[in-house]
Amino acid sequence: MAFAVIVAAGRGTRMGSDKLFLEVGGLPVVGHSWKRFDAHPDIEGVVLVVRPDNRASFEGLASRLGLTRPYTLSVGGAERQDSVLNGLEAVPSEVEIVAIHDGARPCIDEQTITDTLNAASKKGAAVAASPVVDTLKLADGDLTISRNVDRTHLWAVQTPQAFRREIILEAMNAVRDQNAAVTDDTAACELIGQDVALVASHALNPKVTTPTDLTLVEFLLSQ
Repeated sequence: MAFAVIVAAGRGTRMGSDKLFLEVGGLPVVGHSWKRFDAHPDIEGVVLVVRPDNRASFEGLASRLGLTRPYTLSVGGAERQDSVLNGLEAVPSEVEIVAIHDGARPCIDEQTITDTLNAASKKGAAVAASPVVDTLKLADGDLTISRNVDRTHLWAVQTPQAFRREIILEAMNAVRDQNAAVTDDTAACELIGQDVALVASHALNPKVTTPTDLTLVEFLLSQ
């Protein structure tokens, strides 16, 4: 049994507006993310972590989507890690696998979700990712190249990040108890010594962060 936790409590400060509700391909950005998990055969329910002042917007969006899975709205916290923990606590206790996904990644494909869930079931934790293909340079304080960075073993992690429920709860509680700060959920696993499997994404899976990202996302959604 698997659930999705979609993190959608951010304010989109770099975008200059609520990026999750920008229309692209006929739906708000977060609507595409929600529909992808609602339609996935292995997902039995969805928890959306939202800002308290945005609940009505999500309820209205739900009525547009023709959803087939039950959903719950959970309140976001001060930081992303707090929002994730709030979302996890809203997942039913009998759920075995949880996929955590950024609401601002609307292009996630079914096969990548499937592979990430399967890897988490076997390994305990898994993350969708892509190998780094650009040449990387390390810069000094004056924005001058100081050295080349070997990209051989470098991967850019994305979402979904999937876990056995008891593992990610232990990891996120460790983050809270140690007053740690993490930028993604796999970093929480490092605190408890949990290995994380890398799962190669089957398709481009960009995150909407700046206005220019919308052009790429619109093209990908049209394919």
